[in-house]
Amino acid sequence: MIATLNSCALLGIDAYRVVVEVVTTPGQLPSYNVVGLPAASVREGAARIRAALEHAGHPLPRKKVTVNLAPADRRKDGAAFDLPIALAVLIGEEVMPADPLQRLLLLGELGLDGSLRPVRGALAAALLARQLGMRGIVLPSASAAEAADVEGVEVFSADHLGDVIRAVQSRTELPRQRAGSTRVAISASQIDMSDVRGQETARLALEVAVAGGHNLLMVGAPGIGKTMLARRIPTILPLLERDESIETTKVYSAIGRAQEGLVRERPFRSPHHTISTSALVGGSSPPRPGEVSLAHNGVLFLDELPEFGRASVESLRQPLEDRVVTIGRASGTVRFPASFLLAASANPCPCGWFGSDEKVCTCSTGALERYRHKLSGPLLDRIDIQVFVPHLSVSAMRDATPGEPSDAIRERVVRARDVQRRRLSAFGARLNAEMSPRAMRATCHLTARAERELDRLGRIRFSLTGRGVDRLIKLARTLADLDGSDQIDVDAIREAASYRALDGMHSVPIGLGRLRSIGPAAATAT
Repeated sequence: MIATLNSCALLGIDAYRVVVEVVTTPGQLPSYNVVGLPAASVREGAARIRAALEHAGHPLPRKKVTVNLAPADRRKDGAAFDLPIALAVLIGEEVMPADPLQRLLLLGELGLDGSLRPVRGALAAALLARQLGMRGIVLPSASAAEAADVEGVEVFSADHLGDVIRAVQSRTELPRQRAGSTRVAISASQIDMSDVRGQETARLALEVAVAGGHNLLMVGAPGIGKTMLARRIPTILPLLERDESIETTKVYSAIGRAQEGLVRERPFRSPHHTISTSALVGGSSPPRPGEVSLAHNGVLFLDELPEFGRASVESLRQPLEDRVVTIGRASGTVRFPASFLLAASANPCPCGWFGSDEKVCTCSTGALERYRHKLSGPLLDRIDIQVFVPHLSVSAMRDATPGEPSDAIRERVVRARDVQRRRLSAFGARLNAEMSPRAMRATCHLTARAERELDRLGRIRFSLTGRGVDRLIKLARTLADLDGSDQIDVDAIREAASYRALDGMHSVPIGLGRLRSIGPAAATAT
């Protein structure tokens, strides 16, 4: 008798259906064979399944056991097939009926004692079950929480293989996992923007960056607060919406780090500068998401950006532009989401004191040139906001007056983002930084004076590329949204240009009426 059950495997962060077929036939010698391109972790499941069935009181039959995992042309990885294979063996031996398990997806890694251990991709599996119109999914209890928030699919949990066997034999249902909260709350944080003293320029740059989803680079001497500012970006980001939480959890679930349910807070990833390219953008075999995908819907902070490997930094170009990572292998192509806010910091030179009034720079001209060329023009062109963070006096750092709290800044950010979402919903975007050229033409209306100013900037600054013009307009659109303006006026264009500190834009006049300048560059504004 051939027993057939439904399971699934991961391709990137998405699941695809795998049909588990098991047949047991008499033979001179007992054997266990798995076909259908199984990885070593699947083949080694024979030992786990044999021991687990014995502990559950149903030893593996002394026959030839053949397991087929269809489709047979895709490589299967992981130990999640242990549970459906073990149950299919019992169905084939007529120990239990097959009907109760039809229209269910089954996943679970078996321990030698029959216990069910967590699996990767439980959320993606639940989404697949809903897509296929199945009734539900059976998961280990430790993995069920993340799948329970998928509407339209029943999630059944179990702690032991014996629990599943008894439920099927008695035709009763396993415990159902209850869904969690549909709105993800911000946890009590020990950090807040009120901790920051002074640094009005950098604080405002952070607000503008978060409001429109613009990438940010802070340049300044060591120890002046660049990292401190960056680590407070999540405190001014809006709450995670339910769909964003599911998107983010799928990424973490694919690497087995979401067993406690949906991701509750916006990710903040801060990899070390020695990170490899594959660890940063994704890779390996089979492909796994990297830091840029783990930062999806959150923040990727690269401290001391010039110290990262050139190949790693340049690999960020496609994710910053397309908000997705495409990894090609001989077996196929995998796409990982990578819609994140890039926040980076850098010293102005190797010693860190170039242009400072506090210490004398000891770097040679050659060292300065080599350091400057560590960041390529195409990469800087993709960073909308580039600000200098000035040195503070001791009295300013010791000021007892707290800065503006994160809650107040978040309220302005939420208002600006709500305006963008309503305006861009028809174009498939949520933030100004995500606008396509068509969306820009339809929604970014410049006044006559703003058009003339943009033309003037293009004539006096040859470094203003086509991409640079688009990003400048997107940034100006965010500034207008923060001001509650429908049109982009000349002050918004000038102010947006003032944030381009590292590509020569610091000589552009800064918009009047607001303190959104770029530190030392303000002194050269005309």
